[in-house]
Amino acid sequence: QVRLEESGGGLVQVGGSLRLSCTASESARNGYHMAWFRQSRGNERVFLTAISWSGKSTVYVDAVKGRFTISRDKPKRMLYLQMNNLEPEDSAVYYCAASYGNYAYPNSYDYWGQGTQVTVSS
Repeated sequence: QVRLEESGGGLVQVGGSLRLSCTASESARNGYHMAWFRQSRGNERVFLTAISWSGKSTVYVDAVKGRFTISRDKPKRMLYLQMNNLEPEDSAVYYCAASYGNYAYPNSYDYWGQGTQVTVSS
């Protein structure tokens, strides 16, 4: 089992930047891939980006490609999401997730954090 906890959300102006962090539990078995999802009010949770266990492979959806960067620090059990050039449409609750399946397959993620709110003001 992988327990996850996000941090770093908050209020930012349009065009600004924010970095989200996610800590995985110390007891988690090695080999988990990680991802970021988000859910805006009234909408379903959607996949944004993922990174493989090795950190060598990443995938992004078009909506965030070029603006968001996912990274991880395995020894520290940390996952990051650097978000630049934020837009009001980026306002949502952001979730980190973990999977022992296919890292690029959103449905493979079955461990979730509690989420952190990001609000982009115009």
